[in-house]
Amino acid sequence: MNKSLFMHIVDRLSNEVHFFRQKKDSLGRLSLSPLQKCSAAIRILAYGSAADTVDEYFRLGETTARSCLENFVEGIINLFGDEYLRRPTPADLQRLLDIGEHRGFPGMIRTIDCMHREWKNCPTVWKGKYSRGSGTLNDINVLDRSPVFDDIINGQAPQVTYYVNGREYNLAYYLTDGIYPKWTTFIQSIPMPQGPKAVLFAQRQEAVRKDVERTFGVLQARFAIVKNPALFWDKNKIEKIMRACIILHNMIVEDERDGYTQFDVSEFQQGEDTGSSHVDLTYSTDIPTNIANMMGVRTRIRDRQMHQQLKADLVEHIWRKFGHDEDNI
Repeated sequence: MNKSLFMHIVDRLSNEVHFFRQKKDSLGRLSLSPLQKCSAAIRILAYGSAADTVDEYFRLGETTARSCLENFVEGIINLFGDEYLRRPTPADLQRLLDIGEHRGFPGMIRTIDCMHREWKNCPTVWKGKYSRGSGTLNDINVLDRSPVFDDIINGQAPQVTYYVNGREYNLAYYLTDGIYPKWTTFIQSIPMPQGPKAVLFAQRQEAVRKDVERTFGVLQARFAIVKNPALFWDKNKIEKIMRACIILHNMIVEDERDGYTQFDVSEFQQGEDTGSSHVDLTYSTDIPTNIANMMGVRTRIRDRQMHQQLKADLVEHIWRKFGHDEDNI
């Protein structure tokens, strides 16, 4: 994190969160500064260390350091959550579609997966839900309770249009591994591919999915508290810590993007590509919702036949786009 971004966070917290304001005691002595409190919280998040490891460096006791962390993550969520933990805007969605098309997957808006985090002190009554065994929350359990498709079902998502192999599609999709169901919105790899087209598609699908998964590895590398087992936090605090780390990660990405991560996708596209993926900015998301419309969209999302057609078109598209590269011969 750049110093300017960190000082911006400290300034917002010290001005808008009472806990981080520097106060005076009855003798007129100044208490801990906002910089001390925020630095201690960031250090615990970054290194995943115990609260008592900052007692000498920041002159904070264990209880105070833990309080700094709890108030810090709540402040980050309240002050920055609406901006950095929001649904993609049409502009964000268009950028994802452009990058996906450049990688050979028109209509692709990244990948979806489930992260498992060890909770050391998980109460016995919850063991079946958060650890291995009957009732474990795996990818499918999480998908069943996930709101990822709620906006589409409710008619509130921007309209997406793209063409694959000359055929028009209107539902964007995620790249997934084999555990996910065969829905229109999920495209898996091909297990044990036979033939050059299937082999090339599997290589490309798995490579793109791995690249996206590496971005979450960056989050874990930045904040060791996400990677290490959760030792003494309860369920609600674990959720807040995870949300705050994601918000901070997004803030860092935005702060650094102008320096080295922003690029013009058109510079890398081949001449025959026309950028068929686009978001319809004129599409109305104020359509009245009713049970018939919602069930119709839900059926489209889970259409197995459309899934097979899209996957076959993607195999042909990948072969035409990359099949004659020297690396694939």
